Amino acid sequence: MANPALRLPDNVPGDFFVDSTCIDCDACRQIAPETFSEDGEYSVVSHQPQSAEETKRALMALVACPTASIGATEHHDAHIGIDAFPMQIAGNVYFCGFTAESSFGAWSYLIVRPASEGGNVLIDSPRFATQLVNRIETMGGVRTMFLTHRDDVADHARFAERFGCERVMHADDGAARLGVERILHGVDALELDRDLVAIPVPGHTRGHTVLLYLRKYLFSGDHLAWSPNRNTLIAFRSACWYSWAEQIKSMEKLTDYEFEWVLPGHGRIHHADRDEMKTRLRHCVEWMKTR
Repeated sequence: MANPALRLPDNVPGDFFVDSTCIDCDACRQIAPETFSEDGEYSVVSHQPQSAEETKRALMALVACPTASIGATEHHDAHIGIDAFPMQIAGNVYFCGFTAESSFGAWSYLIVRPASEGGNVLIDSPRFATQLVNRIETMGGVRTMFLTHRDDVADHARFAERFGCERVMHADDGAARLGVERILHGVDALELDRDLVAIPVPGHTRGHTVLLYLRKYLFSGDHLAWSPNRNTLIAFRSACWYSWAEQIKSMEKLTDYEFEWVLPGHGRIHHADRDEMKTRLRHCVEWMKTR
């Protein structure tokens, strides 16, 4: 729980607040934009919740915060926020919440599928929180854990031990060192099963890989996200740890694929029809070439 003594001065007066341990990961602003906003290098409460739904969203942000930087001075039923995760995004795709500080608050996702279709898939690792783990178990557990890159592995080993799942990751991001069971190599796309395609996209890191599900959902890690400020798809030039030139090539490769959702670890989710996504992606490539 956040420390009232560290309450940031730019929080509006009232119940909910953010303290100075905030790392500006943006999770709270995505989950409860009506309550939280950006203030320099932090998030702050810019509007106190006024309705039951706004309070629920604020409590979800509190639960999801990777550094426990969100607090409340009044008593609330924590289960309102806890039980909201995993949160359905669309169809059988869920956001796990409970982000991890070691991943700088990166988002992780759960695909819920029958065992006959390959079972559930966890994309990147959330915090290993008992409440979340128990809920995932009731939803069918985890058969496969897809790790997009080395930055967002968080508590992968604990999830693998609990569910006995097979982890999938690229060799060039240290998969062997992490004990990953299925190690990807090279730059060619690989069908993991009839619905899942792993696409290596070096750039952000040497072994970064995205996951395409049903030619509809692209789990993009730190490779691609939506920018509400620029109102388009973007890559993160300031957070390219390996090679910007290679990331441009990787982004060009993605224009050969169709998808309707971009679901990143960092940055905003976006949904549009396939033609618009392809157009936005091509614009992103052209923008990248000017950086």
